[in-house]
Amino acid sequence: MAWIITKYFLTAAVVVLASELAKRSDKLGGFFAALPLVTFLALIWLYLENQPHEKIAHHAWYTFWYVIPTLPMFIAFPWLFSRLGFWPALLGSVAITVICFALFAIVMRRFGVELL
Repeated sequence: MAWIITKYFLTAAVVVLASELAKRSDKLGGFFAALPLVTFLALIWLYLENQPHEKIAHHAWYTFWYVIPTLPMFIAFPWLFSRLGFWPALLGSVAITVICFALFAIVMRRFGVELL
């Protein structure tokens, strides 16, 4: 149980740090948030929990492919936010991400990469 609490605490600390940095500096906050910290933590947790090397490698592999269709959200959100407000922009960004992911998965299937 202590291990899970430690994982939650450290993972949450990364998110809190990102939001605190963003309050102080848009650029620094964005840079920190863009780092694959969640992936690094997930890889560390998987490794420390003695998961098979193949599972850890697959996690990194699929994370790469899943990041690509999320990128349009970072362009859409600021544009939507300035026109619709925060919550509609967030909802629209989620919708855009889901649509981009579905289309990306269809395209990647043609190249032998199964994302779904």
